[in-house]
Amino acid sequence: MNHRIGRSLFALGIGLIVATLAFQWITDPEPRARRQAEEQAVQASRVLLREAVGQENIEIVDPLSPNRKVGKVYVYAETPGWAVSGHYRRSEDGRWHPYLMHLTETLEMHALKADDAALDLK
Repeated sequence: MNHRIGRSLFALGIGLIVATLAFQWITDPEPRARRQAEEQAVQASRVLLREAVGQENIEIVDPLSPNRKVGKVYVYAETPGWAVSGHYRRSEDGRWHPYLMHLTETLEMHALKADDAALDLK
């Protein structure tokens, strides 16, 4: 009889601990704020990449639209600013060009490295 009560109390205690930790994890605003900042950095990098390439209709693979067949992509917080990597191509049958863009805290392009001979990087 004592074992049954002990097991029930132990299970109830573990259940309360798991429920409390899950609630704290779900309601933590920090991951959502970080995700929102990452999305803003990637959106800004798309606009800046289109301006640098000089075409509006390029196809972009980045952290918001990944394609594992094309290659790895990431967005990384740096001090200060962001680093965003991805790939782009000018046409459906064109070659994918990898790029790495460094953004400032205000989401302005600091540097762009791309494997594209047609792109004039200053």
